Amino acid sequence: MSTAITKETFPVLEMTCAACAVSVESMLKSAPGVKDAGVNFANQTAWVQYDPTAATPETLQKTVRSIGYDLVIDKDNQDEVKEEAQRRHYNEVKQRTIWSSILSLPIVIIGMFFMDMPYGNWIMMLLATPVVFFFGRNFFVNAWKQLKHGKANMDTLVALSTGIAWIFSAFNTIYPEFWHQRGLHPHVYFEAAAVVIAFISLGKLLEEKAKSNTSSAIKKLIGLQPKTVLLVDASGGTKEIPISNVMVQDVLLVKPGEKIPVDGKVVNGESYVDESMISGEPVPVLKKQGETVFAGTINQKGSFQFKAENVGADTVLAQIIKMVQEAQGSKAPVQKLVDKIAGIFVPIVIGIAILTFITWMLLGGENAFTHGLLTAVTVLVIACPCALGLATPTAIMVGVGKGAENNILIKDAESLELGHKVNAIILDKTGTITEGKPVVTDMIWNTTATDLRSVLFTLEQQSEHPLAEAVVSYLKVKPVKLERFESITGQGIKGTYEGKTYFVGNKKLLPFELNQIQLSQASELQEEAKTVIYFANEQELLAIIAIADKIKETSRTAITALLLDGIEVYMLTGDNAHTAAAVARNTGIKNYKAEVLPAHKAEFVKELQQAGKVVAMVGDGINDSQALAQADVSIAMGKGSDIAMDVAKMTLITSDLNSIPKALKLSRKTVATIKQNLFWAFIYNVIGIPLAAGVLFPVNGFLLNPMIAGAAMALSSVSVVSNSLRLKVAKL
Repeated sequence: MSTAITKETFPVLEMTCAACAVSVESMLKSAPGVKDAGVNFANQTAWVQYDPTAATPETLQKTVRSIGYDLVIDKDNQDEVKEEAQRRHYNEVKQRTIWSSILSLPIVIIGMFFMDMPYGNWIMMLLATPVVFFFGRNFFVNAWKQLKHGKANMDTLVALSTGIAWIFSAFNTIYPEFWHQRGLHPHVYFEAAAVVIAFISLGKLLEEKAKSNTSSAIKKLIGLQPKTVLLVDASGGTKEIPISNVMVQDVLLVKPGEKIPVDGKVVNGESYVDESMISGEPVPVLKKQGETVFAGTINQKGSFQFKAENVGADTVLAQIIKMVQEAQGSKAPVQKLVDKIAGIFVPIVIGIAILTFITWMLLGGENAFTHGLLTAVTVLVIACPCALGLATPTAIMVGVGKGAENNILIKDAESLELGHKVNAIILDKTGTITEGKPVVTDMIWNTTATDLRSVLFTLEQQSEHPLAEAVVSYLKVKPVKLERFESITGQGIKGTYEGKTYFVGNKKLLPFELNQIQLSQASELQEEAKTVIYFANEQELLAIIAIADKIKETSRTAITALLLDGIEVYMLTGDNAHTAAAVARNTGIKNYKAEVLPAHKAEFVKELQQAGKVVAMVGDGINDSQALAQADVSIAMGKGSDIAMDVAKMTLITSDLNSIPKALKLSRKTVATIKQNLFWAFIYNVIGIPLAAGVLFPVNGFLLNPMIAGAAMALSSVSVVSNSLRLKVAKL
């Protein structure tokens, strides 16, 4: 008899690098009863498929704890425990960075300018000890964890070089006679050890800050669900119950302005409902008896009763939340180029240091041990990854600052690194290409009577139709007093003023047929994807009003710039095919899809990714959040919803689409700077390490002075920082 396999997701605590995630994943996969597992370092979670008869959350937790990490298995407060652990870890890294920087500053001043002052070495040792072994202890702990699994990363090199530099310097401070007796000056490297810890802690702090933002979007999505609902009982009365108690077939009452709690069908009453979170469209939709309503959408002015059909995890909103979580969790973090290089570089450097010492011991003559020890330590100090550690964070810090100057807020380094590879970009229509708000674009009058503007204004002011607001904003005249007002569902409104009846609405409402000229005027406007409204009295048509969601002035130039860069541009919209075609035609977009639901947007992103594209998604609404989470690079419009901005890795403060080509250009320039930085960091090591090993000693007796090695290390860091600062003056 086969047992059902359970799949669960658990928060993982204490992970500090991508290699930690690999360790946790391999341990979970090898645990008894586990069929498959995956760990995501970016959002600190693990998913596990296991046989519940052979494994339990408790046994999985025990497995993970055995290698120094932890698994949160308490379902009731998983998120709270994870958030508290993340907050605590961020504060620890922050404190470590601040204190190691404060203590490193006097060490650098003494080491560089006052090295001969009395007790200088002792003062530096006193200040460097807490920096290396207290504020830098995590590097040693992580290096040990890596060693246990036969791996090496940046932490290994940091721990080795700072640890050996401190031990060597402490020996030279306490027992300088050892070198004096051999005719050599005892140098110390306390400033090198302290500065490396301070700089690399700063890099870790920036990484933690970016990582801590991922869960706020989910929280805001969950916040769209009301906590309580009004249940209609058999007698027609209402009582307030928690949303968790709602059952399928329950009849619920929704008042004006309230959020709809679950999915269902209207059974009594009618109202306009703002469904922009589902469709992305700005105009609320009329909901009558038998029509479907969705959880999280907002009721406008009317009230109605509806029968619950999908509750809890089955609602459309719950599905959106789940998909956003999965999309955020499925994305593997970009393995930093530095970490990849460090994995190869660290063993090579250690190998060179050992080989140097052995070579000197075998061939070094009378001072073999002295020169062997000195050169081995010099190799490790000169290979210290200060420039390597600075290569990425400095370029990214300057890149992020440059972005902010150009109205581009970049939330994490991943999007800045990936942006240069983007070859397909998806744009939402409403609020991204267009203004996102219906406005009157044309008002063609067939009469010169000016008082009729006031009649039209008053009629629309009393209307509940969402498009009425556009006419009211456009006219801005004084209202008149109507004798009668009536709303006709699905057609429009009519009212009486000074004994005459006036109509505002669609063609069905008019008490007469339109002539050929009027029909062709209306048809031309409709071809441009505008909604046409008629204003008439009982005998004649008084005005044709066209309302549309206007295309932003900057959309055409931005889309042209993207196409010229060789990037494929796609438009996805929940709007009808007619409107989509008109917007695509006016902006030069060849690829578009209309009447697209939120889940389908995310599916389309996946399709492009599977076809080998690096996809950027640009959106502004809750309905875009799944696709934004799924995309390789996600960009939110600054005037859009908070949730879109939380999910997206970049936010444009302005609504100007021209910022998108700029953001991609900034990515290209930042990545080029990172590569240049890595080149300079490595050239310095390629030249410096052989010199430190004493390769020239047999030729001309040259041995690299460790003090010069320290200065060269500082110089390589300065060159990397200076190169990064060039980004500040780059043109976008």
